[in-house]
Amino acid sequence: MNAAPEQTTLGDAVFESVAELFSLLSTPVRLKIISALCHGEKNVSELLGEIDTTQPNMSQHLSTLCRAVCTQVAIEMDPAAAIDPAERLRPGPAR
Repeated sequence: MNAAPEQTTLGDAVFESVAELFSLLSTPVRLKIISALCHGEKNVSELLGEIDTTQPNMSQHLSTLCRAVCTQVAIEMDPAAAIDPAERLRPGPAR
């Protein structure tokens, strides 16, 4: 008789982490942002040119992604802005 395959029990922390990831990816705008960043570094203006949303909405979603450590944000001076730094978004590994 064959023994049943050994099962691994996953802890609650694993399910909570997966649920957080699914929640993060449940918004179409965030998926579009991630897709756009897969093609290279973009600033907020470039993302707004590709994704049909308002600047405040974009900022809210970028903030959510940054808190989730799915993107790395570096502040660089944007010569075109002259005064305000532009956020440069670089794709980074999810943790």
